[in-house]
Amino acid sequence: MAGSSSSSRLPPLDIPKGDAPRPRAGSISKPKSAADPVLRNALRYTISAREYETLHKYVISRSRLLRKRAPTVNTVEKYMDGETNQRRDSVGRGSGKGKGKETAASRNPGRRGGDTYNARAIRHALRVFLITGIGAKAYESLLARLKGQNDSSSSQKKQPFYKSNPLRLSLSLSTILLLYRLLFRFFTRLRAQLLDPSAAPFRERNPRTSRTLTSAYAPAVGASLAGLALGIYPAQQLRLTIMISVMFRALEFGWNLLEDEGSIWGWRARAGGKGMVKRERPWWWGSWMLQPLAMGQLLHAAVFDRESAPVGLFDAIFKQANTYLHPAPADLPSGIKWPGSWEVIDSLAQMAKLNWPPFISPTLFPDQPTLPISLAAVAPLTSRAHPIIPSLSCATLHPSDPSCLRTYLTFWVNSFPRLGRFFLLFYSLLMLPRYKLLYNAPLHLLNRLLAKSLRLTTFATGAFSTMWASICFFQTWLPRTFLPTQRFFLGGFLAGMWAFVERREGRNIFLYTARTSVDSLWKVGVKRRWWRAMRGGDVWLFALALAITGAVYERDARAIREASVRKGISWMKGTGFRDWGLEDEDELEHVKED
Repeated sequence: MAGSSSSSRLPPLDIPKGDAPRPRAGSISKPKSAADPVLRNALRYTISAREYETLHKYVISRSRLLRKRAPTVNTVEKYMDGETNQRRDSVGRGSGKGKGKETAASRNPGRRGGDTYNARAIRHALRVFLITGIGAKAYESLLARLKGQNDSSSSQKKQPFYKSNPLRLSLSLSTILLLYRLLFRFFTRLRAQLLDPSAAPFRERNPRTSRTLTSAYAPAVGASLAGLALGIYPAQQLRLTIMISVMFRALEFGWNLLEDEGSIWGWRARAGGKGMVKRERPWWWGSWMLQPLAMGQLLHAAVFDRESAPVGLFDAIFKQANTYLHPAPADLPSGIKWPGSWEVIDSLAQMAKLNWPPFISPTLFPDQPTLPISLAAVAPLTSRAHPIIPSLSCATLHPSDPSCLRTYLTFWVNSFPRLGRFFLLFYSLLMLPRYKLLYNAPLHLLNRLLAKSLRLTTFATGAFSTMWASICFFQTWLPRTFLPTQRFFLGGFLAGMWAFVERREGRNIFLYTARTSVDSLWKVGVKRRWWRAMRGGDVWLFALALAITGAVYERDARAIREASVRKGISWMKGTGFRDWGLEDEDELEHVKED
């Protein structure tokens, strides 16, 4: 009766007519918004939930207008994660607290809600695109303003935006990052699937392919193919510089790995014959040994192949060589052209090709031709030269002083104080962020400042003076026909030996000089047809450098000495800006202690 009385109170059912769809049982109709998917994707590929929370805490929440219009943190998490985040939260609340209870986010750090691996890769690539694009455009505008090219650039035909160098550079770098992450994840998953027991038949049928794809270095080598995206940027000097820099670092990491494993210096028996111990590196070995070869090549290229040499670097060196490259005197007649620095260098190159002719003083023989026609540019210098100077090169470099040794010492007296003041001011500016150390240990800081300035000043003054004095030295002690053009390489080599003074803290200088020398040597070889430039060869070498770096990181991350570089490689792989090599060491130490 209760059932019949309750059923009699129910209203009549309204049966829909026609083909109207019937709602599902237990479903609740929700208003659909077309903007939700767009906003969710825009937020997901622009900012993460954690970053939005930080932005909301320090910026949005402090502005009344922004706080009203901007979505809350929970709203952003719902937009990005959808219903899955709500279910995860409900499951998390249902689980009790205590040791051994962990959430899904802690069990799977690779996925934080809706912030997937691909979303982070696209978001970081977009940020690299914007930051590098803005930076490259600002640098290009600043450089044009410093050079005074605003009028000339505006008069020229404007380049289309899609062909501009800043756009292509930012697009190239962001594409490299995105492809590297996607390829690394692809090869990592492929390796895991091939190592699964269910893939045993495939491994048996294709043993070589399986060994290649299941190698621990396969993800890093496969992801290095992303380096081919460097070809988006045009084949200009910047692309070659990027390749050389990355290749140098990759070779450095590979050298460190071989050295750590004892493949370079070998092993020796311990005292007492119990086990083996790795041999230490010799005390004299270091990056300073690159400096003699680099300076020799650069000086030879500056003399004979100026278009393949770093002209800006040698302009700075020539400004410190007033003892050998003399400025125009005040009493110079108006009709005489005084030779500039590069005209003197060109004349020295011509002297070398003529097997270093002797000097005939126009003062003693005024009616005879004293200079070859090809050396007429240095006639204002040699016409004032001392009559007892024996060689034409000495008459060009120090015409007023017949003593080569006295000129060499004069260079030291004039250049050492000037360079010392410059380096002292330079290092003082670099130490400004460490002002607290000046208060706590002033003597230690001042001692270090003076020692660094003194060493670098000695290295620079010795290298510059030896570079010029070697020309006079070879003229005095070598026959005129013995290695006439190769003397510039030998002079640069002797000048580079001064790097031994700065061998402990001059690593960055030596590596910069070596990279510049490799760049110059490549251009000289192409010019003289020692080798042919392959189209896109620098792009393939860049990909090879990425492969070496990734393989070294997978083998032993400690071979990469800088913690910031290890964090950068980890970030590029998509595993976070973390130093995994250091964390692995800490874990091993904890295991040993336990």
